[in-house]
Amino acid sequence: MPPWDGKKEGFERDLYEERRRKWRRSGFWRGIGLMVLLLGGLIWLVLSKAESEFPTGEHIARISINGIITQDRYREEILAKIAADDDVKALVVWINSPGGTVVGSEILFEALRDVALNKPVVAQMDGVAASGGYIAALGADYIFARSNTVTGSIGVIMEYPDVSGLLEQIGVEMQVVRSSETKGGVSPFRAASPDEIAAQEMMIEETFQWFKSLVGARRNLEGRALDEVTTGGVFSGRKAVDNGLIDALGGDAAVLDYLESVDPALSELSVEDWELSPAEPWYNGVLSTLLGVNPLLERFSAAESAPLYSINR
Repeated sequence: MPPWDGKKEGFERDLYEERRRKWRRSGFWRGIGLMVLLLGGLIWLVLSKAESEFPTGEHIARISINGIITQDRYREEILAKIAADDDVKALVVWINSPGGTVVGSEILFEALRDVALNKPVVAQMDGVAASGGYIAALGADYIFARSNTVTGSIGVIMEYPDVSGLLEQIGVEMQVVRSSETKGGVSPFRAASPDEIAAQEMMIEETFQWFKSLVGARRNLEGRALDEVTTGGVFSGRKAVDNGLIDALGGDAAVLDYLESVDPALSELSVEDWELSPAEPWYNGVLSTLLGVNPLLERFSAAESAPLYSINR
């Protein structure tokens, strides 16, 4: 082989290696670009979903109140958004709750009344809407229930455990230093004194009178009629119609018929659900998709994290 043939072969080999290195480099950057493009598209999809978290266009909004009612700032924000949203022409409040705390129920009632300032609000009771659940229903302009819905329970209760006897048996004694006999209220670690019980009874009576006056004002009840429904007892939907606690029996169709009677234009609108739980962060959806797992712990709902006892249920 002539010398120049060997140089030519070496040159071609070097040229081939150089081309292969360039191909590898370009392939690497193409791969990076493709990954960035895919990741960007995924983020865009998640963000687009987040932006459309709430229904748009003219519609009837519907929210669901489930379980124990406590204070929920996110729920307050959503109701304020519904109140301010001109596309929301009416609100349906679906309730399935045995009650909750006085403050949580009061805040929910006031938020619903704020919505009702500019648009009709209808309550639709499911299996149970009692005590704090009934307070929520009072925030509506009109209340529907099923015939066997459990409602009422208009009263206030406070419960707490008393383990002082058990502590005495095992030789544990709680030492308390306080400025007065009623400071700190009742405690599970000691038997309540007459003064402590009297203080709690006074607070419960005050709260009960607020609840009772709310029922009287919202349901146009007074005197004996009001006294008979505020004994703390529960009523079926049928009985609640008779005693004036609710307006009518019915489900979805009845609710829509009522709204149409208020404003015929509402019959042309769809009912859209507004979620009262915050959506997961967008990056959680991205990581979940990429990793196949949810990297964040699930949130506890208000009902799951409710206190062991409440003064309204």
